[in-house]
Amino acid sequence: MKNYEEKNIRNVAIVGHASKGKTTLAEALLNVAGATERIGKISEGNTVTDYDSEEKKRKVSISCALAQAEYKDKKINLLDTPGLFDFAEGQAEGLRAAETALIVVSARSGLAVGAEKAFKNAGSRRMARIIVANKMDDERADFYKTFNGIVAKFGTIICPVVVPVITNGKVVSYYNMIDDKAYSYNGTKATVVEAAPDDEARFDAIKAVFSEAVAGTDEEIMEKYFGGEELSKEDKLRGLQIGVADGSIIPVFALSGIDGTACDLLLDFIADACPAPKSEYAICNDEPVELFPNENDPLAAICFKTVADPFIGKLSFFKVVSGKLTSNMTVKNGNTGNDEKVGKVVSMFGSKQIECNEIVAGDIGAVVKLSGFNTGDTLCAVNQVVKLDGVSTPNPTYSMAVNAQSKGDEEKIASGLSRLTEEDPSLEFYTNNETHEQILKGLGEQQLDVAVAKLKSKFQVDVTLSVPKVAYRETITIKVSAQGRHKKQSGGHGQFGDVFIEFEPCDCEKLEFTERIVGGAVPKNFFPAVEKGLNECMEKGVLAGYPMVGVKATLYDGSYHPVDSSEMSFKMAASIAYKEGISKAKPVILEPVSSLKVVCNDDAMGDVIGDINKRRGRVLGMSPSGDGMQEIIAEVPEAELNTFSTAIRQFTQGRGSFESTFARYESCPEYISQKIIAEN
Repeated sequence: MKNYEEKNIRNVAIVGHASKGKTTLAEALLNVAGATERIGKISEGNTVTDYDSEEKKRKVSISCALAQAEYKDKKINLLDTPGLFDFAEGQAEGLRAAETALIVVSARSGLAVGAEKAFKNAGSRRMARIIVANKMDDERADFYKTFNGIVAKFGTIICPVVVPVITNGKVVSYYNMIDDKAYSYNGTKATVVEAAPDDEARFDAIKAVFSEAVAGTDEEIMEKYFGGEELSKEDKLRGLQIGVADGSIIPVFALSGIDGTACDLLLDFIADACPAPKSEYAICNDEPVELFPNENDPLAAICFKTVADPFIGKLSFFKVVSGKLTSNMTVKNGNTGNDEKVGKVVSMFGSKQIECNEIVAGDIGAVVKLSGFNTGDTLCAVNQVVKLDGVSTPNPTYSMAVNAQSKGDEEKIASGLSRLTEEDPSLEFYTNNETHEQILKGLGEQQLDVAVAKLKSKFQVDVTLSVPKVAYRETITIKVSAQGRHKKQSGGHGQFGDVFIEFEPCDCEKLEFTERIVGGAVPKNFFPAVEKGLNECMEKGVLAGYPMVGVKATLYDGSYHPVDSSEMSFKMAASIAYKEGISKAKPVILEPVSSLKVVCNDDAMGDVIGDINKRRGRVLGMSPSGDGMQEIIAEVPEAELNTFSTAIRQFTQGRGSFESTFARYESCPEYISQKIIAEN
């Protein structure tokens, strides 16, 4: 494929709710543009963009995929993104690389939560947005009901561009407002026909909505329209170009991705009216600089996706913001400052790598085996170091412990999961030093399930997941004194140590050790042995074996033997005093408590608060956060949060989100403590 100037490049992310036909639409657009010979089917596992083995097995997109087509002397880069909330990272990657968001809704089921979130995310990036009412082939599809729902949600910026012509209750053709023509379809082949709708009044009203929206973008077009002149196709396109670019118009297209019906009209619009790559701001020497999509400027590119494969190596997907990326050039990582040499440069068509000499400003491609760059990093010229905005990676909230099926696989697990976290930054892998468990954290159950499957298929490591252990602790609640006396006689020297220790609660993380020995009852050289013995005992509490915290120990008396006393003797004596004293000091189990910030829709607030209360949580405050959402501040025991991400998704239909951070340790209720002691 030849190089295109930035003005002739269109980068389009296909986004929306799961199972609304995004991948099928991508297949139809590629086929209509002539990039493929036939429209692939998800059920047959032969689509261009769902090429991963897990995607074929599950019949759902789990990552962002790139394919390109040439159409009307334009290069169109299509970024097919997942709709499942567990794979929100894929949508974030696609939106970072595109200027236009194609938001897919079903004409049968209407606007879904995933489409609402995609609309909002694209708007926050100031992207051009197009809404596609897909699945018009379904006999239960109702375009006008879907359209009215979209208008009710997003307001008068919604503008119909291609609408179905319904005669005798059936869709017989599609009317394109831009050229005022109706088209009937035999597969993807269009024929111009007369439009004869059942409801002419509604049809005329829709045309008036379109004309007013277009006229409102430009004074000259507005004068024509209100002067009674007929708007030309050029006028309409110019108005749409202005409105789509500044967000004052959100076009709506009716079509069917499964058979390609009316997809040519959408492709025409993408080529004629959607924005080309534009300038971006970056940070250079702590100052903002504007980078223009000019191939003669210094290189600046953003790595928006990484594929880590043990066989083909690392594959880094880049969007070139300015300059051009060529093979064998030396580049700098704007985030780390490290230099690296570029290897093979390729353009991507699904899983197929097409070697090319360069990727120019505004275009998207990939680089093979560029090991030092990760998702969100900036690749730039050595003589102009810049840092671009990265990918808006969602915050992982769902944790599970990773258990090796075979002994000795822990290192393999760590290596494999570290590679997978490079590929998907919304995954987090670490070892909990308190519970000694390997923890995998992500956005939901399905994402972790896919990670486990990839670990097995790519790295030949079999693991299971379980609920992570909670890092409980123990402490004491009253002041007590205890004696520890260690006496052992055998042949030769014996062992003798005798200590009196006062134990009391205090605000300290570990052990606070002091002494008030009078008259040399215990020699000073044995003090460190007593402290060491106590510190070793603090690692395991007397109730359930969890680490002890918040204990002050004061050595106030004791005795020794001039021959038989030794450091080991006093260490053992301290241990005896600890066991006796801590048991009498009314020990309790402490549990970690997390600060919780939940954002949910107004309708779900009662359910969310009720769920927090069921989890032994305390709601501390509520406040509106705009757009019909509420922010709830609460504190909840960490042990109760494992399934909270699933519950929030259910209560809010996916609209809600939350963040949790460790706050402090608190005493467990008695019934919880008894359960913990019984389990341990």
